[in-house]
Amino acid sequence: MGKYAFVTGGSRGIGRAICLQLASDGYNVIATYKNNDAAAKELIQLLDKIGGQHQLLKYDVSDPAMTEKTLSEWRKANPDIDVHILVNNSGIRKDNLMIFMPDQDWKTVIDTNLNSFFYTTKFFVQLMAKKRAGRIINIVSLSGLKGMPGQTNYSASKAGVIGATKALAQEMAKRNITVNAIAPGFIKTDMTDNLNEDELRQLIPMNRFGSAEEVAYLASFLASEKASYITGQVISINGGLYT
Repeated sequence: MGKYAFVTGGSRGIGRAICLQLASDGYNVIATYKNNDAAAKELIQLLDKIGGQHQLLKYDVSDPAMTEKTLSEWRKANPDIDVHILVNNSGIRKDNLMIFMPDQDWKTVIDTNLNSFFYTTKFFVQLMAKKRAGRIINIVSLSGLKGMPGQTNYSASKAGVIGATKALAQEMAKRNITVNAIAPGFIKTDMTDNLNEDELRQLIPMNRFGSAEEVAYLASFLASEKASYITGQVISINGGLYT
């Protein structure tokens, strides 16, 4: 059946770059997306060019019932597939100062960025534990490490995943499952299109935004056997912005 990787939010940005890199590493990729059919179609075409047996799953990772239903049906249809790599990448931003932040913007960001980690990981970690092998890679953020003004919801969600990463790593270490987080700084994706790059890059010692592919290279390493003794870590990739 080959090796499989499951990537949430795989159709765009960092998630897409990770899907393509893992496919190049020899993994069959299962990528989730919420509603951008065009981006998902483009992703699967690129994955198929690389080679392998790849799949798309369209659903809302922030919805616990939908997640359970979709993953259970997928598992029933693919009982022989073992997912060795799980990348929790799905994330959104709804920035605002807290005093102006609608309750719904807090809830939506926490549901999508933090709660989806729980719903998805709980499903797959049970399967990994039975096989006594696996890699879980959580995409967090510089915001979750230092906090960013205007991002109390986003910072809280990513800080929550960082804490969960460290706890779950200790729970799963004896079963040969590593759990790590990648904390990107400013990366050129559609999520950062509305930021003032010329102004912000002056804060970065390397004087540039990073690329999604550079984040994907790190994910590739953490997914590999070369990283078998690394767990419970939060690895920053930010051009020296927060060191």
